[in-house]
Amino acid sequence: MADSLLTMIYPTRPPGPAPVTPTLDVLLAGTVFFDLVFTGFPNAPAPGTEVWTEGMGSSPGGIANLAVATARLGLRTGLAAGFGDDLYGDWMWSVLRDQEHVDLSRSRRFHGWHTPVTVSLALDDDRSMVTHGHPAPEPITDLLSPPPRTRAVLADLGDREVRKASWWRDAAADGALVFADAGWDPEQRWDPQILTDLAHCHAFTPNADEAMGYTRTDTPEAALVALAEHVPLAVVTRGSRGVIAIDSSTGERAAAPSLRVGAIDPTGAGDVFAAALVLGTLRGWPLLKRLRFGVLCSALAVQQFGGSLAAPGWGDLTDWWRLTKEAAGAGDPNSRETVTHYGFMDDCLQGVDTRRVRRAEATIARFSDADVAIDEPVAQPSLRYPPPPPRPDAPPSTR
Repeated sequence: MADSLLTMIYPTRPPGPAPVTPTLDVLLAGTVFFDLVFTGFPNAPAPGTEVWTEGMGSSPGGIANLAVATARLGLRTGLAAGFGDDLYGDWMWSVLRDQEHVDLSRSRRFHGWHTPVTVSLALDDDRSMVTHGHPAPEPITDLLSPPPRTRAVLADLGDREVRKASWWRDAAADGALVFADAGWDPEQRWDPQILTDLAHCHAFTPNADEAMGYTRTDTPEAALVALAEHVPLAVVTRGSRGVIAIDSSTGERAAAPSLRVGAIDPTGAGDVFAAALVLGTLRGWPLLKRLRFGVLCSALAVQQFGGSLAAPGWGDLTDWWRLTKEAAGAGDPNSRETVTHYGFMDDCLQGVDTRRVRRAEATIARFSDADVAIDEPVAQPSLRYPPPPPRPDAPPSTR
């Protein structure tokens, strides 16, 4: 009787709603460019001359570099971006949505707005770029009000519009880990506000020059220590010298050397590293494992050209690991050392989708059938064709 009276006076509260599971692993927002990449220059182009290159590739660029890199590692990736209604926009929408399986439900097509275009010249392990475009007719950030639930966000704090936007802060408040970059400051003012905005971020991943610029320090190591005061995960990439990092949330500090490879195009290598770092963090890997995996993914990417479509998939990683172990078994000392450091790859490759991925092509190709399951890797075309005869109106060759 007493229990019944208590129940009437203090009725049992109904169970609360179940926690909402994030629908995405990674959320991105930014500008998508149509990238046209030229490689294999016999010499740098000079005013008044024409240079024939050995390779050319086209691919979605800009924020698409990150979107493809994360999607190819199996992360559920959502992208908010504007797309033109021209041929370039049609092609990139198809590649990202249908081929790379990027969620474009927060993206939008704009009538009468042409796609931004970048021509990238890969020269002597570096690159030069020429770009043309106009701002989107409406702010892309309006597409993320509110943002969908996600486990992680990749944000470019060097973009003032992104810094002003609330969507990535809202995502952080909802539990997402924000991985930030800032990019090169052409004026080298190194806005200190970026460090203040890191209060909302889990990780910051600048290169050595950027890290020293923003922290006003003289060495990458000193910059790393300074950045660790602002974010739980501070990472400084050092090009051929590898990467260093501090994860204060786990108490780890680590450094991973680069892998020796024949690089042909560095476009998007940093994006590939960031995608691998996000994957490893979401999976709870030790810091050194995350860094080594990021270095590996970047090393595979720079051996291809074309930015986003150079990003490796699990099939590429499987092929690399098999070939490296075969070379180690044959007695190659460098491969033996690599196998020692990358022994974790056997566990990483368990149960993953190893279908091959599409690479950049010299034209805007039709939708690729490369995602059809194939047991054996297929060799990529060389694209090393002899140059045709010069046009009658071409300037004299300087070669």
